[in-house]
Amino acid sequence: MTDVDGVSGQRAVPDGAANPGAVPGAGSVADPGAVPDRGPERAVGPDVRRHTRISAYALCLDEGGRMLLCHIAPGEGDAGWWTLPGGGLEFGEDPLDGCLRELQEETGLLGTVLDLAGVDSRRYAFEREHGSVEMHAVRILYRVAITGGTLRDELDGSTDSCAWFSPEDVARLPVVDLVEAALPLFQRSPG
Repeated sequence: MTDVDGVSGQRAVPDGAANPGAVPGAGSVADPGAVPDRGPERAVGPDVRRHTRISAYALCLDEGGRMLLCHIAPGEGDAGWWTLPGGGLEFGEDPLDGCLRELQEETGLLGTVLDLAGVDSRRYAFEREHGSVEMHAVRILYRVAITGGTLRDELDGSTDSCAWFSPEDVARLPVVDLVEAALPLFQRSPG
């Protein structure tokens, strides 16, 4: 996770390895009939902080079939790992607008949303200085075509670089679970 509860620190570990219904086939959201493996509640008690984070991400391919990824900056949760361009929505922000805003902030690129690729829903439990935290991450993934701008690194943000990677390169990178969940969607991504 790039921004876990707004507090940087240790890496969040997903509750349960399997998550049926997360990031389904092209152009749809999680199958309403699927029952996700929610995993055991690992953080319990009166001091547990529970947080829901809604975010939007861009699935971008260039003309050579390479994927656009952003490197998570030092001091952030998951520092040193690669993720999709995107992030948390501002209060009242439309997810489509948030996706394009984050794309521009993190990469300098402009885009247009082609379609909804899927929705990934995960739960995480971890410890912070102030106690146990459970987070429910709802991550909306859009297929985005780049329409302009110049690729550049984000300054003073949650990411510190961005680049295009072939699928073979991605397989060798340390990537967050969102990238792993989105890989099948890249293969079905239109132009």
